[in-house]
Amino acid sequence: MASEHSVGFEPADRLAQDRESLRKQFWRKLKRLAVKLPFAEDLLAAYYCAFDRQTPRHVQAALLGAIAYFVLPFDFIPDMLPVLGFTDDAAVLATALRMVASHITPEHREAARAAMARGLGKEEGET
Repeated sequence: MASEHSVGFEPADRLAQDRESLRKQFWRKLKRLAVKLPFAEDLLAAYYCAFDRQTPRHVQAALLGAIAYFVLPFDFIPDMLPVLGFTDDAAVLATALRMVASHITPEHREAARAAMARGLGKEEGET
């Protein structure tokens, strides 16, 4: 039974378990919205850290949960709302990043900057 604090997170938990589906949905949504996201580079660094095999499992789990929340088509504040739409996504990501900041390496950040510079072109693992 879900507690009042976990209501709404069950779909994100399920999506975080399916890494390949999460990858595809992540890139699809990020490409569509990147110009609107002030935290796009941090989101990409989190993505690269989450899918890095050197990243500890508990860190991967935290980041995959935050990424899954971003990917979901519904959330607490609809993404369509101007200005406010991504505040909940940003809050979830910021919390996850604070928890695991020491695991996001300069290489993850460089990969994020490179993807932004390429205009979020086709990425590894994307079909």
